[in-house]
Parts: sequence; C-alpha cells; structure tokens
Amino acid sequence: MPPKAPQGKAGKNDAASKAQSGKKDGGGGKAKKKKWSKGKQKEKINAAVFFDKNLYEKLKKEVPNYKLVTASIISERMRCNVTMARRAIKDLELKGMIRCISKHASQSLYTRALAAAE
Repeated sequence: MPPKAPQGKAGKNDAASKAQSGKKDGGGGKAKKKKWSKGKQKEKINAAVFFDKNLYEKLKKEVPNYKLVTASIISERMRCNVTMARRAIKDLELKGMIRCISKHASQSLYTRALAAAE
C-alpha cells in the first residue's frame, strides 16, 4: 500500500516547511561549526620582580598617602608583583608609615598612619 498523500494546503505546507528547516539547520555534514569567542582577557602588564632604587623611593613617597592600602592596589599602581607589594607593606608598617585596619589570611587592609593617631 503506498503512503498516504498529505491532504489539502496544510499538508503541503508541512512538507515544504520540513524541507526548508532541514536546509536552515544544516542537519547534514555541511553545517558550519559555531565559533566560540575567546572572552574578555585582562591586558598583561610587565610587572617588576625586584625593587630598584627609583621604584622603592616612589613607593615610600606615594603609598603612605593612600587612604586604603592593599597588596593588589600597590601592585597595580606601582607595576610590581603582589609578592613584592606584600613585602613593601610589612616594611612600611614596621617603619610606622601605614597602620593595619584588618588582617585576614587572604586579604589585609591598611591605611595611612596619621600623626594625630600616634
């Protein structure tokens, strides 16, 4: 027994839409692959690895004037790596140029040491 033919206009439209949708979806092997975006990438900076005399003088001059001092802020503004920034914070705290607000395992917050506070 032969297959039944679609009845009326609705049947013809269904068959036509299936044929067109097959071409749009690319169900065969000729479909284009989706191109994934690489996403937003932060610009890489050339961070200093050692303190030279100029950088250390700049650090001692500018950092005690910051309202908020963290390792990430120093590394970003002074273009040095975070390990150096942490060492610099310890040094400035020992010299009394900055004081600790909050110390935690992951983040330490410091502020400028005001003369009135001491």
